[in-house]
Amino acid sequence: MSGRHPLSEAVAEAVTEVGALLRERRGAPGALDGVWRGSQFKAEADALAHRELSARLSRIDGRIPVVSEEDPDSLSRSRPERYWLIDPIDGTASYVHGFDGYVTQAALMIGDRPEVAAVYAPQLDTLYTAVRGLGARRDGVELPRTATTAPGEGVLTDNTPEPSGIARRVYDHFGYGSYLESGSISLKLCRIAGGEAHLFVKDVPVRDWDVAAPDLVLSEAGGRVTLLDGSAFTYRGPYEHTGLVGAADPSTCRAVAHWAGSPPARTGAEERSPEGSGNRSP
Repeated sequence: MSGRHPLSEAVAEAVTEVGALLRERRGAPGALDGVWRGSQFKAEADALAHRELSARLSRIDGRIPVVSEEDPDSLSRSRPERYWLIDPIDGTASYVHGFDGYVTQAALMIGDRPEVAAVYAPQLDTLYTAVRGLGARRDGVELPRTATTAPGEGVLTDNTPEPSGIARRVYDHFGYGSYLESGSISLKLCRIAGGEAHLFVKDVPVRDWDVAAPDLVLSEAGGRVTLLDGSAFTYRGPYEHTGLVGAADPSTCRAVAHWAGSPPARTGAEERSPEGSGNRSP
């Protein structure tokens, strides 16, 4: 597990157990039932994962409250000074539609930043962990520092079969030649930390519970996550933000954020191909 923080192994075990439960129950009757709430599909499995992960984290230390996407009451209160921020299933659409790109994850938040994180991708049987100041690991092996890659170098990742929307605009503008289809926000950021990809850009609402755990994994590996305008992704105030940039190389993150935050990039004023189909994750 990552580092020597007393909670790192326990939270890694918790997300792994819940992820395994999700994988096992995926084919059970009713497991994929759910309803649409605004733009997001909520499966019965989301509620199950919330209950199971919350219970495990409470057993680790009952003094640390759990703040969860699946618990509106926890989101309506002021943020505690110390709390678990969890996304029981990041990538519900992937889970429901039979794709591999979903994870279960948790971050221990101290003040306005993540201190301990664990992200488990059940279908890939891959566990990412991180402790602030002590590095990041994949399946217990320390991740090397992320590669120095200028804008246009390396692999762009998103959750469609081909780049679309702002991903297409970034791909074309900076001259990327390689693309990786992935699943949830968290998995994309973790794959950047692991060296499989180098840049991810999103220009629609993102939420703290999507980002906190993989943000720590990526930053501890040497990469960076910012808001779309290039400002720091801080975990205070409202839980929702517009867009993000995650990159293996912090200088590339800054350069792409500077371009992506400009009016032509935001509005898609540049010529681009039509958006693709096959969205694998919310």
